[in-house]
Amino acid sequence: MLSALSIAGSDPTGGAGLQSDLQVFRAFGVHGGAVPTALTIQDGLRVRQVLPVFPTALLDMLRTTLDALRPTAIKIGMLGTDDAVRNVLLALAPVPDTRVVIDPVLTASDGSALLERRAYPALRDLVFGRCLLTPNWPEAEILIGGSLPRRRDGEAAARQLIEDLELEGLLLKGGHLEGDADDLLVLRDGDGASGKLVTEWMRGERIAGDPVHGTGCALSAAITAGLALGHPLRDAVIAARQFVRDAIGHAQPLPNGARILSFP
Repeated sequence: MLSALSIAGSDPTGGAGLQSDLQVFRAFGVHGGAVPTALTIQDGLRVRQVLPVFPTALLDMLRTTLDALRPTAIKIGMLGTDDAVRNVLLALAPVPDTRVVIDPVLTASDGSALLERRAYPALRDLVFGRCLLTPNWPEAEILIGGSLPRRRDGEAAARQLIEDLELEGLLLKGGHLEGDADDLLVLRDGDGASGKLVTEWMRGERIAGDPVHGTGCALSAAITAGLALGHPLRDAVIAARQFVRDAIGHAQPLPNGARILSFP
């Protein structure tokens, strides 16, 4: 059985977080497991409260679930606290060869903090040597410690992050850019940390309409599903981008006005 595991926060609306990840995994025909890092009180428009899972409970859930599922690929989303980051790192230590996609969820769209600042150093430890990091533009600025006003600054930052963290790839999401929402994919051409870096701008024509909740979660989950199916990283990214684009095109409004993705 092909399976993928989501390690992320819970979104009761189903528009993002664990609930969305499981919907994405199912759409790709992959069995989905899920370990919550935090409960949230939110409505798709605003995060009202974040309630972290007790650290030892999180570690026990991770160890038990990893042993039961032995997932082919893992997606890591919102972590919330320094304790959560360190326990995820500890739990993943016995499975170093499992492909891991990390969506570094630092803040919500409304500005609410979703990872405490003291956890940033531990987050870099968790990211080190993984398969793919998928920051948006503001997250990349936080991770790099400076502003990225131009595209060439984004390219330099992506290359620095992939080198410093010895990643296989980095996808810099362009939804926060002016104009078209082009994404930047940087991959290693060759095995190991010494592989040549190849940079590719992926066109992303902006779809008209109000913002849609959960696009970043769905994208990283779709990439994870593709990896679980055995697809090469670039192919998984291409398929995931098209999947999310289709889901945005079919987005549905909640009664409170929030828009969420609609999956096939």
